[in-house]
Amino acid sequence: MTTLFLFAIIFVLNCLPAFAPPTWMVVSAMTLSRPGANPWLTAFVAATAATAGRLVLAKMAFLLVRQRWLSARTKENVDLVKARLEQHRAMTFGGVLAYTCSPLPSNSLFIAYGLTSLPLAPVAAASFIGRFLTYSIWVVMAMEVAQKVVVDEGSVFAYLGGYFVVTQVLMLALVVLFAKLDWRAWFTSKTVRLMNQRESSPQK
Repeated sequence: MTTLFLFAIIFVLNCLPAFAPPTWMVVSAMTLSRPGANPWLTAFVAATAATAGRLVLAKMAFLLVRQRWLSARTKENVDLVKARLEQHRAMTFGGVLAYTCSPLPSNSLFIAYGLTSLPLAPVAAASFIGRFLTYSIWVVMAMEVAQKVVVDEGSVFAYLGGYFVVTQVLMLALVVLFAKLDWRAWFTSKTVRLMNQRESSPQK
């Protein structure tokens, strides 16, 4: 496993909007095949590649989805979230940091963030820190396992079954809900409702 190969495969996987295996799983599998690698370098390269890939995904969400597909009404709706996030930058940073420390897929998070058109640097920093911490743990654990038992690398990806597919579909559905939820109603009266379909349809 070369450093360049590790970076390339994790970068590409994190550019995908859905149905890519979790990065921690890929890092663990690669570590099992080369238990003698430097754990901190492996975690650093993996975190850098994953963060760079997610930034590309967020940028593509902005250029392709927001700029081309979202109606003016939906953009105004998403901008309400943008304004709130701008007012709570520290909370946003902490939220992204905590989320990227969890095993939950982050593709939907970066797609939704890309739709807001907010600067990517703060979430990039939070994402890198969170991923470096978690990948370091996974790499060290994988190295310990590789030294004590023989592990079939293919078994690491046994997770990629029906549960994985359902999870990915649900996360993408949350992105759609994020764009369609009436944020003005939520911020003013804590009412959960979707935007009026007639108002949110693309203008012709």
